[in-house]
Amino acid sequence: MFRDFFSFRIFGDNLGIDLGTSSTLIYAKGKGIVLNMPSILAVGRKDGRIVAVGKKAKEMLGKTPQNIVVVRPLQNGVVADYDATQRMVEYFVSQIQPYHRLIGPKLVIGVPSRATKVEKKALVDIATHLGARQVQLVHEPVAAVIGANLPVSEPLGSMIVDIGGGTSEAAITSLDGVVISKHIRIAGDEMDQAIILYLKENHNLFVGEQMAERIKINIGCTHPPSRNEKMKMRGRDLSTGFPNEIEIDSEELSNILSPVVSTICEMIESTLEESPPELAGDIMERGIYLTGGGACLKGFDKYVSKRVHLPVKLAPEPLLSVVMGVGKLLENRELLATVETSPES
Repeated sequence: MFRDFFSFRIFGDNLGIDLGTSSTLIYAKGKGIVLNMPSILAVGRKDGRIVAVGKKAKEMLGKTPQNIVVVRPLQNGVVADYDATQRMVEYFVSQIQPYHRLIGPKLVIGVPSRATKVEKKALVDIATHLGARQVQLVHEPVAAVIGANLPVSEPLGSMIVDIGGGTSEAAITSLDGVVISKHIRIAGDEMDQAIILYLKENHNLFVGEQMAERIKINIGCTHPPSRNEKMKMRGRDLSTGFPNEIEIDSEELSNILSPVVSTICEMIESTLEESPPELAGDIMERGIYLTGGGACLKGFDKYVSKRVHLPVKLAPEPLLSVVMGVGKLLENRELLATVETSPES
């Protein structure tokens, strides 16, 4: 089944791509968001054969036999496994593009503002392999600002904090570019790992990534929680080896996540401390905007606001800000021509 997809070169619509550690989102010009899938694939351990991609591959996490391995080809927001990323993206694009078109697409791809030349080149090479006639890399903070409907071309400062799966980035933008940015490799995945480690050490329970993510989404919060919710967690008892179930509440979970949340806040504070004074007034007046899945943690906006003494708001669609931004750039040639792009090499 999958072999057929990789024997074609992909052609068709101009596309905007948000290639994230946790999810890949694709925007087709004139159509909107056409794909939103986990950035995961399952392959044969010996022959490298593709077994599943996206949602189906994610469902296999922790459940595969020895001959199948589940791969996350992107780490910390950039390409970690070139071949796996290429195959995954090629499959995703093949799902939304008919093969009979003969015009290579133009691709606008979001990249972390501090991605290295090697990391950027890997993205361009993958896009070229897809048959793209033109590839433009755009800094993700700029795309997120555009996607959140904040001013980007005016001489006004906009501050965006994007908390993804592998990285968190805080940036101040003005006049179509990034003025200052900071990033750390601590984000949503680190929250999941903190939950897994805590349960091992304090409850003698080993849970998988999917269970940890589920409890984070359902009752995860900052400290103190607005209300104490409870949820049952299932895993393997490390002392007996048997399946076991425990109950955990929001209060305990907030303490687990507190070090990760605090580290992200320190990055935000550091960015503010280095912001140009001319833009500080804009941020004080209009506040900080949060995007990304990690920003959806209950109470996170209020927690950050209390730490930095500024208004903090969740973007209208925090999970879609970057892909909507690259999509708007695709739809607006004039804006795409003026925004600061990321050099390919």
